[in-house]
Amino acid sequence: MSRRFEHAPVDLPGLPPVLKALLGANLFFYVLGWLVSGEFTRLFGLVPAQVIGQRWVWQLFTYMFLHGSLMHLLFNLLALWMFGSPVESQWGAREFLKYYLLCGVGAGLVSVAVSPHSTVPVIGASGAVYGLLVAFAMLYPDAVVYLYGFFPIKARHMAVLFGVVEFAAGVSHSTPGVARLAHLSGMAVGYLYLRWWWILQLRAKALLGGLLPAASPRPARARAVRAADQPAHQRGARAPESVGAAPVPALSHEEEMAVVDRILDKILEKGESSLTSEELEILRRHRAQ
Repeated sequence: MSRRFEHAPVDLPGLPPVLKALLGANLFFYVLGWLVSGEFTRLFGLVPAQVIGQRWVWQLFTYMFLHGSLMHLLFNLLALWMFGSPVESQWGAREFLKYYLLCGVGAGLVSVAVSPHSTVPVIGASGAVYGLLVAFAMLYPDAVVYLYGFFPIKARHMAVLFGVVEFAAGVSHSTPGVARLAHLSGMAVGYLYLRWWWILQLRAKALLGGLLPAASPRPARARAVRAADQPAHQRGARAPESVGAAPVPALSHEEEMAVVDRILDKILEKGESSLTSEELEILRRHRAQ
């Protein structure tokens, strides 16, 4: 299954709901911070010494909505719109929000762990946005993105390039005012979640489904599973079923779990965009179990 990305005007009313809420929250907090000034950043930016010493744990969430300059804000909003819209459309609002917060809070926790006594505030949505870049690259690895509006590059190559640039800049300390560690941490948390934890959840649900009592056979579902399990050159080669033919018996739980395992291995190798509609349907069914 592939997705096409085309040039089109920004359709604000048509944006996914969580993405619209995140864009609005970032704009709101930027204006509020500009009006309130100094103390606002100290209270709601991520100050590791305050998180550790005074238990100001809300900063792990609120720092993502603060920005130091208009350019900082606009860059993050642009990236959030570019990568967040297709990811939320693919995953749905709940999974998208969970992933966004996971990357942002994870990046914040790493910053606190590395510099627990720091009193310098860390602000910005970049940790969560870089996590979205990883998700987009894993979902649509061959999608072409025009870097800085001019240079075409595949999404998977762009994610690697950004990771290398952030690492090099962090090691060289060339931009001390930029939280490079938070950027890299957001990418790392997102990758580990998608590469391991998300896959383990699916496998656990498939295993749980195999331990539950078998339900009554569902011929239509069985045919879909068999179609997804067939080699590509054999699909569509079967003769049409005769009217009144006996229904195809349902697959056993062990057979369905084997199909799910093969689909998960395919995701790890080629990304979710490589799945067929039958394979996606199988995954949706097992996620809902």
